[in-house]
Amino acid sequence: MKKFTCADDIGDIKKALDEAFEIKRDRFAYTDLGRNRTLLMIFFNSSLRTRLSTQKAAMNLGMNVMVLDVNQGAWKLETERGVVMDGDKPEHLLEAIPVMGSFCDMIGVRSFAGLKDKAEDYEERVIEQFIRYSGKPVFSMEAATRHPLQSFADLITIEEFKTVERPKIVMTWAPHPKALPQAVPNSFAEWINKTDYEFVITHPEGYELDPQFVGRATVEYDRKKAFEGADFVYAKNWSAYTDPNYGKVLSTDRNWTVDTDTMKLTNNAFFMHCLPVRRNMIVTDDVIESDRSIVIPEAANREISAQAVIKRILESL
Repeated sequence: MKKFTCADDIGDIKKALDEAFEIKRDRFAYTDLGRNRTLLMIFFNSSLRTRLSTQKAAMNLGMNVMVLDVNQGAWKLETERGVVMDGDKPEHLLEAIPVMGSFCDMIGVRSFAGLKDKAEDYEERVIEQFIRYSGKPVFSMEAATRHPLQSFADLITIEEFKTVERPKIVMTWAPHPKALPQAVPNSFAEWINKTDYEFVITHPEGYELDPQFVGRATVEYDRKKAFEGADFVYAKNWSAYTDPNYGKVLSTDRNWTVDTDTMKLTNNAFFMHCLPVRRNMIVTDDVIESDRSIVIPEAANREISAQAVIKRILESL
């Protein structure tokens, strides 16, 4: 595997899950695989789970790890061609990328959507430049339109906790005070669509996602109807995708906060969220602290998804 940016890159989902569970049974079975290999992790945006889990995964495989915070520990980088660089960005990504590539064996990149220009975001210009110019395998630690390591971990978690072969998965929009990218919901939908789970997406009108990610999911605007019989509830906020409101907050309606009354409509569903979560905006304290909340095991599985991906890449070097 030379790159990992989406569900298609992982190939057969069942095989990927089998490999993930093999890794989880023994995280240190392949420590020789990464010996004398170096991972460079590049962050254009903040991170907690992604930084720690990916670094730990690489260490489990015996790798050296370098971490670069572009906006704190490096020159500010220009990303667009044709720009007269007379501002506060003294280095261009087109020179920086091949230099970075010369110091490592693979690169993980984290770069969020700007939420100002939909075409720019959905063309994935930053990570695509790393793929094109670094000369090394590249994997996404969240990009403008997808967060595949998170979604892989989500799928691992569902497989661990499901009690029926074909559970009902509900992804629900929830309120948030700031505009957030569509990357997590896009990616979650993309990965769930690779399974045979029953899949429902619920959100207020105006928050429709890109149809390529919605796929076979049922879109249900009636929130209560969507929650009925759910086995897993995945809550997440996202800003508007459709023009002319791209990147905007259209609603902060607290009626969409996941609370105990809403969860009573489900089949005693497990609650999921990628974290960090705004308590009593996205979800109430009592739900996230309940014994049906699996946000911590979900976060812990980020190490496993990252290790499965890095292992695949190491095996291709």
